[in-house]
Amino acid sequence: MRRIMPRWSKRLVGLCAALALSVGLPTGVAVADPPAPPPSYSYFGGVAAQLTAPSTPPPGANDWSCRPSAAHPEPVVLLHGLSNDTITWNTLAPVLNAAGFCVFTATYGTGPLGPIGAITPVEESAAQIGAFIDRVLAATGAAKVDIVGHSMGGAVPFYYLNHLGGIPKIDDYVAMAAPLHGTTLSGLQSMFAGLVAGSDLEALLNSTCGPCQMSWGSPFLRTLNPDPAIAPAIRFTTVVSRYDEIATPYTTGMLEGPNVRNIVLQDLCSTDYTEHYELTADPVAVRAVLDTLDPARAGAPTCAVVLPFIGPIGR
Repeated sequence: MRRIMPRWSKRLVGLCAALALSVGLPTGVAVADPPAPPPSYSYFGGVAAQLTAPSTPPPGANDWSCRPSAAHPEPVVLLHGLSNDTITWNTLAPVLNAAGFCVFTATYGTGPLGPIGAITPVEESAAQIGAFIDRVLAATGAAKVDIVGHSMGGAVPFYYLNHLGGIPKIDDYVAMAAPLHGTTLSGLQSMFAGLVAGSDLEALLNSTCGPCQMSWGSPFLRTLNPDPAIAPAIRFTTVVSRYDEIATPYTTGMLEGPNVRNIVLQDLCSTDYTEHYELTADPVAVRAVLDTLDPARAGAPTCAVVLPFIGPIGR
C-alpha cells in the first residue's frame, strides 16, 4: 500500500531541502571528486533525508563490495549519537567516499525512541558496535578500521576498547563533541538529577539509559575510562565547538596524551557558530576529519559564517 506523507511533513521536507541546497558545497572541503548530489553541509539536510527515506544508509556508505585502497587501507566506521546514521552522516559519508574511503555506518542501540539510537546502556551499544566492526573487517579484508563518532558515538567506543578487546582493531579514533568526561547538558542534568535522586526512577534510568550513564559525575565514567594511554598505538583526535549545548562544558569532549590532537573549531574559524547537532555537517569540522584520516592532502579550511543547524552562509 502506498504511504501518504502528511501535509506538514511535505512542507518540512521542502523547507529542509531548500535550506540544504541554499548552503551549497564549500570550496574549502577537499575531495577527490565532488559527491553527487552535493552534500548539504547542513543538519537540515540529514533531517530531510530521514523524512524522505527513513533509516536508510547515507550516500556513499555501506557498499559491502568496497575494498580499501593502498592510500586508505582502513575502512571508516561512522558512529552516530542520540540520533541515527541517516541524519548524522548525510554530509560526511559522501565526502569521505568521494575521497576514496570505504565508508560504513549503522544505527545501534535503538529502543523506545524508534529510529533514534544510542539509547540502550553503553555496554549493549558497545557490543553492537564491536559486532559491526567485525562485520566490516570480514567484508573488506582490512586489519583495522578508523572510527569517527559523534556525541555518544564518540564516547561508547572507549568501552569497546577497555572491555571488549577493541584496541587491536582501531587505527584512528575521532570523537566529535563526545561527552567523554560526562555532560551537564547546559545545567539541566543537575536539575533533573536533583528531582530523581534516590528514587526508583533514578535506578531505572541508570540501568537502562545509555545517555544517563554519561551524566556529569556518573560512577560509570570510571568504567568507561576515556584514557588514551590504554592504547598508545591509536591516534586520537577530538573535534569540539565552544557553542556546544549538549556535551557541556565543551572541554568534556577533549582528551590528554601524546597520542591526542584536540581541535576547537573556533580556533580554526572564529565565524563558525556551529553547535552540537550541526557539527557533523559543518564544513570546517568535515575538513578536520578528512585531514585527520588523509593527512597527505590536508589543507587550511575555507572559513565562512556557519550557523547552528543551518550551516554555512556567505561563502
